[in-house]
Amino acid sequence: MSQSVESYTTNTLLSALSDADLALLKPHLTRVNIEWKQVLVTADEPIDLVYFPEGGVASIVSTSEEDGRTEVGIFGRDGVSASALILGTDRSPHETFIQVDGATALRMDADRFTEMLDESSTFRRKMGNYIQTLLIQTAQSAVANAHHRIESRLARWLLMCHDRADGDEINLTHEFMAMMIGANRGGVTISLHILEGAGMIRSKRSKVIILDREKLHEIAGESYGQPEAEYRRLIGPIGPPSAVG
Repeated sequence: MSQSVESYTTNTLLSALSDADLALLKPHLTRVNIEWKQVLVTADEPIDLVYFPEGGVASIVSTSEEDGRTEVGIFGRDGVSASALILGTDRSPHETFIQVDGATALRMDADRFTEMLDESSTFRRKMGNYIQTLLIQTAQSAVANAHHRIESRLARWLLMCHDRADGDEINLTHEFMAMMIGANRGGVTISLHILEGAGMIRSKRSKVIILDREKLHEIAGESYGQPEAEYRRLIGPIGPPSAVG
């Protein structure tokens, strides 16, 4: 990553683009504030705007009348809100909104984004690399929810949020954590007490402070690490400098 790119944006996906592709995008990008609970993609409606977050955590959520809301993916400064556009459709059945903190994002029109996908094969390939990492993350979530106990799943999601956070404090409600790991709030509360008792975190009202990332990784086990490794291989760094694996 060149110094000029690094100073332009903290979004890792944009920073992984070639100088030529970034130069094509820049005239169409506008830096905007993104707020907690702001919707970036509305389910089942045409996507008009594309966001490259420079902080915070966005949740990709599936909603059903029977099961309620289930988180199926997350991204922050590592990604972009336009996965459906990259795959050649103009909408998604899933909603995407800011769930942790707020920050800034570089925003552009969806039409120009899709034009770029057609104009530049290198841009399209890099966006495809990102979709690959997102698919692996979603698959890993399914495996974790099927085979790992609640504490392991919670440790995994805390690590994923920590990867995208500025510092060790993460604003997370019990309701959101329950949605993240497919559990009820009571199970989340018990699991938080277990992790806190082992010295891995400190839990306050609507906030979790990461104290021992390495121990969290041990609890998460194989449920954490594969999507992150693929992201580093295909795109660039993810997580704090002390990130494990």
